[in-house]
Amino acid sequence: MKREEFVKQLQITKEKKTKKEKKYNPKGKNILIGGAWPYANSSLHLGHLAALLPGDVLARYYRENGDNVVYVSGTDCHGTPITQRARKEGRSAKEISETYDREFSRTFRNMGFSYDLYGKTEDEYHKRAVQKMLQRMYDNGYIYEKQDRQPFCDHCNRFLADRELSLTCPACGAESKGDQCDCGYIPTEEDLDGATCVECGEKVHLRENRNLYLALSKLQPQIEQYFLQNSGRWRLNSRKETEKYLKEGLRDRAVTRDLDWGVDVPIEGYEDKKMYVWIEAVLGYVTMAQKYCAENGIDWKKFWKDSNSRIYMVHGKDNITFHSIILPSLLLAMDDNYKLPDMMVSSEYLNINSEKISKSKGNGITINDMIRDYDPDTVRYFLMANGPERKDSNFTVEDYITIHNSEITNKYGNLVNRTLNFKGLDHIPEGQMDPEIAERIEKAYQEVGDYIERAEFKKATLAIMDLVENGNKYYDDRKPWEQKRNDIEAFNDTIYTCANLIANLSNLYEPFMPNSSARIREYLGIDEPTWETIVVEPNTNIKNVQPLFTRIVKSKTQNKGKVKEDDERM
Repeated sequence: MKREEFVKQLQITKEKKTKKEKKYNPKGKNILIGGAWPYANSSLHLGHLAALLPGDVLARYYRENGDNVVYVSGTDCHGTPITQRARKEGRSAKEISETYDREFSRTFRNMGFSYDLYGKTEDEYHKRAVQKMLQRMYDNGYIYEKQDRQPFCDHCNRFLADRELSLTCPACGAESKGDQCDCGYIPTEEDLDGATCVECGEKVHLRENRNLYLALSKLQPQIEQYFLQNSGRWRLNSRKETEKYLKEGLRDRAVTRDLDWGVDVPIEGYEDKKMYVWIEAVLGYVTMAQKYCAENGIDWKKFWKDSNSRIYMVHGKDNITFHSIILPSLLLAMDDNYKLPDMMVSSEYLNINSEKISKSKGNGITINDMIRDYDPDTVRYFLMANGPERKDSNFTVEDYITIHNSEITNKYGNLVNRTLNFKGLDHIPEGQMDPEIAERIEKAYQEVGDYIERAEFKKATLAIMDLVENGNKYYDDRKPWEQKRNDIEAFNDTIYTCANLIANLSNLYEPFMPNSSARIREYLGIDEPTWETIVVEPNTNIKNVQPLFTRIVKSKTQNKGKVKEDDERM
C-alpha cells in the first residue's frame, strides 16, 4: 500500500482532533463508570487493584473513542472498620479516614488511574446530597420505621453493628463477622443472638431498638424485571449471586444505626443515629458524578437519567449485591427517573501464592510495595491479562516477572526499541505501508474495542499481543539490518511500517499501559491517543528513544530482583 493511499484512507483529520478537545462531545456516547469505594482502614492490596483496574481500562478506552466519560469513585470514610481501627490506635475515626484517603489518592495516581473525580464520603457535598435522597425515599414510602431487635453489648453499653460481631457461620462452620460470611451466607437476627463482641469478647444479646428500613421486599418485582432485562450482559458471578437473593426473596434492610461516626440522618426522631454505610456509600456514584458535572459545566442527568447512557459498575465478588440489588433499589425508591446500571463488572478473588488474601495471615501484597519495586504498567497488564476476570486467579511475583520479561519486554518493548532505536536512524523514512499490517491494525481496533466494551479484558490483551507478534515476525522476515546495506527502499518500507504499527500499538495499549503509551507518543510526536488508525508522517524526528521496559533479573534469594535494560536486537 502506497504511503499516500494509507494516509488518505486512515489519517486523523484536524476536524476530528478539534472535536476531541471539547469538554463535552454532543456526538459521543455518555459513559458513567463507578469504581467500588475502598474502606479507609488499611492499605490497598493487589486484590483491590485487580477488582478496580477494569474501570480505568474502560474509562481510557471510551475517552479515546471521543465519548463523554464520567469515571468516579472515592474513599469510604465511614463504617465500623474505620471506627474499630481508630479505637485500636487511640485516634479519631476522622484522622484514620483522612490518612488513608490521602494514601489511596496517591496510590491510584501512581498506578495511572484516571478518575474524573475521586472523592470521599466525608465530602460535605456528598453528605448533603445523600441526606436529600434518603428524605425523598422516606417521603415516597420506601423508607419506613420499624422496631427491631439488635445486638447489644452490656459490657460496652451500646448497640453493635454487624461487623462488630464474631460468630460461627451456620452455613459453613467458619468464623465470620456479623454482616456476611466469606461463603456468602448473611446471618439472620437469630444467628446474631449470642454472638461475641469483637471489642471486648463478651457475649451479646438482642435488645429492642428503633431503626429506619429500606423496603427491599416491596421493590422485588422491579428488581426482578431489571435483572431479566440486563443480566445477560453481566459476568456469570453477578448473575448467579443476584439470582440467588431474588429466589430467596429480598429482605428489608436497616438504613440507620446507633453510631457516632457517619452521615447524620435528616428524618425527625432519628437525629441521634447515622446512615448505615452501605446505603450512603453506594449513592456516592450519584453524588460524585453530580459534583464533577457541576464543577465542569456538564449536565449530570445525561449520565444518570438518559436511557441512552451506558453505566458500568466495577467491583469485586464480595460487593456484587450492593451494586446489583441495593444500588438499583435505592435509585428506584427515589422514583426520580434514574437509569439503572447496565453492566456489572465483578471480578473474582485474587489469591497470593495460592492462598486467599487475609489480613490475619498478613499474606497480601500492597499496591505500594509492588510498584516500589516493579513497573506499574506491567503490573496493570499482568492483572488484566491474568487476573480474576471469570474465576479466581493466583498471583506470584515469579509469574509476574515471567510475563514482564517474556511478553512485554521481549516482544513489545523489543519491537519498539529495535525499530525506533535502529542504529543511525533519527527520523521516520519515506516508505510504503505493508498492506497486510495495515489491515491487521484496522481490524485490531474493532476487535479489541468490542472486547473492552464487553469487559473481556483478557481477550483484548491477547488480541493486541497477537498484533505485536505479527509485527516482530514481519521485522524478522524483512531483516532490516541487511536491507539497509542492500536495498534502502525496502529498509524504508520496513521501518515506516513498523513505526506506524508501534504508533497504533500505543493507542491500543493506552487503556492497559498508559505510561509506556505516553512515552511512545512523545518519541513520535503524537498529540493524544485515539481509537482509530493513525499515521506517522515521514521525516518525523524520533526523539530521545529509551527502552520502554527494563528486564527484571530475579535474585536467587528474594522474590524482588535487580533490573537491566532490554537488549537491542538487530
